[in-house]
Amino acid sequence: MKLSKVILTGTVGLMSLSLAACGGGSGDGSSAGGGSQTVFKLAFNQTEDHPQYAAGVALGEKLEEATDGRYSVKVYPNEQLGGQADVIQNLSNGTVELMWVGAPVLEGFNSDFVVFNLPYMFDSTEAQGAVLSNTDALDDLYHSIEAAKSITVLTGVNAGTRNVYNSKHPIQTPADLQGLKIRVQQSDSQVAMIEAMGAIASPMNNGDVYSALQTGVLDGAENNEVTWDALKQSEVAKYYSYTRHLMLPDYLLMSTKALDKMSDEDQAALLEIIPEIQKLANDGFADFTEKSIEHATSIGAQFNDDVDVAAFKSLVQPLVESSVNENDVRKGLYQLVQDANAAHPAK
Repeated sequence: MKLSKVILTGTVGLMSLSLAACGGGSGDGSSAGGGSQTVFKLAFNQTEDHPQYAAGVALGEKLEEATDGRYSVKVYPNEQLGGQADVIQNLSNGTVELMWVGAPVLEGFNSDFVVFNLPYMFDSTEAQGAVLSNTDALDDLYHSIEAAKSITVLTGVNAGTRNVYNSKHPIQTPADLQGLKIRVQQSDSQVAMIEAMGAIASPMNNGDVYSALQTGVLDGAENNEVTWDALKQSEVAKYYSYTRHLMLPDYLLMSTKALDKMSDEDQAALLEIIPEIQKLANDGFADFTEKSIEHATSIGAQFNDDVDVAAFKSLVQPLVESSVNENDVRKGLYQLVQDANAAHPAK
């Protein structure tokens, strides 16, 4: 069942929750009403300090309350359920019900997701938030991998602004990136982006970046301040330069098989909660970013905001135009972003 259709029945469904019979499920625990409780597993590849962990915990608490104890969520941080490739497969077959995932991963299932992953796409976090909250406009995209992968996208959240950091020197112009080996995510668009900006792209799992920086296999990487500091990369790559080249979302995914097992009323209850979870994740990320900057500064990291952003943006513009113009779906998503950028310009 499409989630957009569930929204239409949500108000009626939520009024009848207290009268509904206990839903089916794995019987992982006891509900408030004394029946069996289904506890969804939410996989997460970062630490308990991350705001998406807290948002996942809140999702479980709110879902348990809204469904009279029939459903809850347990968050498994630090890749306890495996790497993202393994978790995606388990999500697809229904043995894991939920996960937070980085946006580039979804390009492998539907390449149209690339539009929101292109460099210098969003002018502000407010513009990105407006797009990711537009559930009507994104309905088709968010349901587009259900048939092939049995995965539904529930929402997208802000995952910070990504910048370049390295162990050599501050980055001010594209010339400063020449010859530097920079880690990027394992995505064709990310490789093309960093190479257009002037560096040597080195796709790599994030868990391997610290040792690669420490041993000189890498000169640097690109990421937001939170991940850079939380994974201790700030210890071995102290020059953080505000190229502001990406504002990637993260997505909350759900196994379509698990979703379809929920009653219409419980699906409606889940959907009612999602905007709150989106806001919790977004607000928490902004706060966590400030704390990350403070900690990195205390251990000697150097921040550089004297960057020729216009020069970098010019270099990657052909990549953006080529990708956006590939089909009408991408053109429509791009226009959605442009409208949001006009309404929420950079401050």
